[in-house]
Amino acid sequence: MRTSNRKINKTLYNELKRVFIQLIADLKTPGEVDMFLKDFFTNIEYETFSKRIAIAYWLKKGRTYDNIKNNLKVSSATVSFIQSMMEKEGFKLALQKIEAEEWATKWADRIQKFVGKKK
Repeated sequence: MRTSNRKINKTLYNELKRVFIQLIADLKTPGEVDMFLKDFFTNIEYETFSKRIAIAYWLKKGRTYDNIKNNLKVSSATVSFIQSMMEKEGFKLALQKIEAEEWATKWADRIQKFVGKKK
């Protein structure tokens, strides 16, 4: 998608951004989010954003540039760019959410195994 270099009214821009943010916040389930993103983004855009999160997550987990490049089919420049972005609050928040979900899933599985053995 091409974007225009012409700037819109700042008040209108802020309102458009507010509506978009509220829309994202109102999506209730992973299924709703997936349906929206698949329809809203092109396949390439969706893949690009997904890869950005994966790169940040794998960097935080200690994977090497080469490992990330080979698995995700991205360039060193892309990995470097994402590494530089990881200090931004949005990336930090996203990684915290992913790690919290990962932790919760791990412990839910452990509890389920424990409870299952008691029967």
